[in-house]
Amino acid sequence: MEAGGQRRGTQCWWLAISFSLMLSCVERVSAQIKYSVPEEVKVGSVVGNVAKDLGLDISSLEKRRFRIVSGAEDAQFEVNPNNGALYVHGNIDREELCERIHPCIKNLKLVAENPMEIHHVGVEIMDVNDNSPSFQEYEKILEMSESTITGRRFQLPTAHDPDVVTNTVRMYKLNHNDHFSLQIRERGEDKVPFLVLQKSLDREKESEHKLILTAIDGGNPPRSGTVNITVIVLDSNDNHPTFSQEVYYATVRENTDAGVFVIKLNATDLDEGLNGQIEYFFGGELKGNLYEIFNMDKDTGELRINGEIDFEKTDIFKLDIHATDKGQPPMSADCTVIINVLDVNDNKPEIEVTSLSKIVSEDSKPG
Repeated sequence: MEAGGQRRGTQCWWLAISFSLMLSCVERVSAQIKYSVPEEVKVGSVVGNVAKDLGLDISSLEKRRFRIVSGAEDAQFEVNPNNGALYVHGNIDREELCERIHPCIKNLKLVAENPMEIHHVGVEIMDVNDNSPSFQEYEKILEMSESTITGRRFQLPTAHDPDVVTNTVRMYKLNHNDHFSLQIRERGEDKVPFLVLQKSLDREKESEHKLILTAIDGGNPPRSGTVNITVIVLDSNDNHPTFSQEVYYATVRENTDAGVFVIKLNATDLDEGLNGQIEYFFGGELKGNLYEIFNMDKDTGELRINGEIDFEKTDIFKLDIHATDKGQPPMSADCTVIINVLDVNDNKPEIEVTSLSKIVSEDSKPG
C-alpha cells in the first residue's frame, strides 16, 4: 500500500515537472527569422549568424547542442555550434529545389538544449541567371499556301527558361527577311511569338524561307536560345480554321470522375467539303502526363476528364489546342485552354510533434 502510494506520488510529481518543462519550452519557441542567399553560392559561404540574431549566448552553444533538426535533410545548410553561423554546406540549385515557384524559401528548424529552445529560420534562395532559354525542337516547319493573305499570323514555338522573374524569357527576335515580321502576344505571364506574313508568297519564285527565332531572357548579361523556322510554300486550300476566341477558360473540381465534360471548343472554316472539315488535337509543348488527364474528341472539340485531377499537385492547367482542316495541304489554328482546379476537402491536417520530454529517475531528488 505504501509502495503504491509512493509510485502514484512519483507519477504526479513527474507529470507536474513535465508540464512545467513544456510550458517553459513553449515560451521559448521563437518567431521566424529570414535570410536570403543566391543559388550556386560557394560552399562554405556564411548565410547569417543565427545565434547573434536570436540573442543567444555563443559561448554555450556547443554545450547546448545547438543544431538544425529539420529542413536540412539534403545537407544544404549547417550551423556552426562554436559561433552560431549558418553556412552553405552543399550546392544550391534553385530550379531543382523549387522549379518555377517564387519565392523559393527553405524552412529550417533549430534547437538548443538545457533549456530547450526551438527557433525557425527561413532562407530564401535567390535566382541567378544560370539557365539559357531553350526550345523543345531544333527546327519548326510551317507549311503555307502561296495564296495566304498578308497579315495572317502563325504561332511559333515558345522557349522554356527555368529561371524566374527577370531572368526568364523576356523577348523574341526574328532575323531580317522580306516576307515575315514577328508579333508577340501575352497570354497570362507567358509571351507567345507569332510569325506574320507581310509580303505575298510565290512558290514559283521561292519555295522555302529559312528563318531564325531567338529567345532572350532578362538577365544581366542576357542569355539566349534559337530555333530554326522553315516555311514551305504550297498551293491550294486558301482558308484556315478560326477559333471563336484565342483563350478559353474552364473550372473543374479536383477528383472529378473520368468522362466528365469540361469545355467545348469551336473553330470554323469558310472552305467547303474536306477543306472545311475540322479536327481538334492537343498541340504545342504539352507535357506527357496531360494526355493521361484530359481527352480531346477530335471531331467535336469536346474536352473531357480522362484521369485523376489533384489540386495539391496542380491547381491550373494550360493546354494548347490545335485545329486543322482536311485540305491538301491542311491549314490550322491554335488556341489556349486555361483550366482552374477547385480544391475540395480531401486531405487530413498534418500535425508535427516535437518531443520536449526528459527522462527522470523515480528516485531523483527534488530540484
